[in-house]
Amino acid sequence: MTGAATPLGVAHFSAIDLPPLDFVRAAAASGFERVGLRLHPAFPGAPFYELPVGSPAARDVRAALDDHGVALHDIEFVVLSPDFRPESLAPMLEGAAALGARRLSVCGDDPDESRLVETFGALCDLCAGFGMGVDLENMGWRPVATFEAALRVVEASSRANAGVLVDAIHLFRNGGRVGDVAKAPPGRIAALQLCDVRGEGPVGTQAMVAEARAGRFAPGEGVLPLADLAAAVPSGTAVSVEVPLADGRGAATHLAHLARCARRVLDGSRRT
Repeated sequence: MTGAATPLGVAHFSAIDLPPLDFVRAAAASGFERVGLRLHPAFPGAPFYELPVGSPAARDVRAALDDHGVALHDIEFVVLSPDFRPESLAPMLEGAAALGARRLSVCGDDPDESRLVETFGALCDLCAGFGMGVDLENMGWRPVATFEAALRVVEASSRANAGVLVDAIHLFRNGGRVGDVAKAPPGRIAALQLCDVRGEGPVGTQAMVAEARAGRFAPGEGVLPLADLAAAVPSGTAVSVEVPLADGRGAATHLAHLARCARRVLDGSRRT
């Protein structure tokens, strides 16, 4: 990885109360070159935003992206459950592609791995039609709990546009190591999300969910070996920050802080 030359993105979850237009503007003002947008609910009742093709909201976001020189890298977040049907996402994907989105982030919540591989592959095929790829993220409370499991599903799908999203909290809290990422097959690590944690890992589903949604720290403010991790991912890996706003500071202050902290980590990765 390179440090200052690496385009840095920020996930919408870092300031999810900001509508897409405001989020793009705030991210640009904080020095981010890429953004992710939450255009699908991550769980029932979770906040998300709709940007249908041709809508005034979509046109405003497209203009803001262009005006500020910010790229929409990925959209999120889709849960691949046993009853998930890829075709249900077609309208959202059409709208996202019109905004320039390159990737869709998903997690695996189907205990039948062979069925999950089939579903994931079908989603990759659908996204390919929109010029997009699909990144699978592991989460400790779901069937695809580990980095190893995510990589196995991606490899089994045999889709060229399939990748693994390495989120630092989910990698390390679920037994993954920097060496595991470094040894991944070429072309399979598509994205890296930076955040930090403190203390011992949580035990049990509720505690893991609570930490992931409200217990993250800015990169470098915890115990994770983030510079080593950033150095281990392949050159060209999309790098972003995902740390929800939870300490009372304003969104603009929070995003600017995340950008500074992430840049320090990436600069450190050059020396690793």
